[in-house]
Amino acid sequence: MIPDQSAIAVDRLSKIYKGNPAVDGISFALPRGSITGLLGGNGAGKTTTIAMIMGLVMPSAGSVRVLGTDMARERHRVLHRMNFESPYVDMPMRLTVAQNLRVFGMLYGVAGLEERIRDLAGQLGLTEFLDRPTGKLSAGQKTRVSLAKSLINDPEVLLLDEPTASLDPDTADWVRGHLDTYRRRRGATILLASHNMTEVERLCERVIMMKCGRVVDDDTPARLLDRYGRQTMEDVFLDIARGRGEAREAAQ
Repeated sequence: MIPDQSAIAVDRLSKIYKGNPAVDGISFALPRGSITGLLGGNGAGKTTTIAMIMGLVMPSAGSVRVLGTDMARERHRVLHRMNFESPYVDMPMRLTVAQNLRVFGMLYGVAGLEERIRDLAGQLGLTEFLDRPTGKLSAGQKTRVSLAKSLINDPEVLLLDEPTASLDPDTADWVRGHLDTYRRRRGATILLASHNMTEVERLCERVIMMKCGRVVDDDTPARLLDRYGRQTMEDVFLDIARGRGEAREAAQ
């Protein structure tokens, strides 16, 4: 049984679609204030896992608790303390940036909303785009708007899916720094799904590796590098995705 004091507690979690397990009995607990990478190739089960943590998808078995609350039964108690960001989930394109942030801020019941929007716009370099329709923005600008939306309610738990996609290297580096500063200031817990291994090595204290719906490894980046005898997390990722780690263990 995973303790309730964890920010996120996943216990023997499974999701089956038409007889095929997308997530197959995984368990992990994330301490409050931590930042963890959730990695795996396409079809590994990351997106389904995040959807169940958010309470958007009902598990076939097992449980998810966020801030001590069962997400399958009482997610309404903590949704205002969480948020999610993915540049692949579009916001209404005809609304301006300010209108979109206003709508999401009202949904979360954010107090002092207009000031909060101005502050986020300043922090994320969006001030000059506030009155522009979201559909008229570049891919990188949309990513920054999506990040602003994810921070609008000052969340305690933040789920991120490729948060720096489509950003140039300088802006991406700044966003990573902003996320780390936010986590430290807020004491927030961040779960980060990313294919950018440099990002994972820089930000994450812990990495959970998934393959075929199961957790196949779970450790700090340094220990994973040592265990697989690699210099970069990209090589560790490739070893796991291609089964080279299992082959090396069998040979030993």
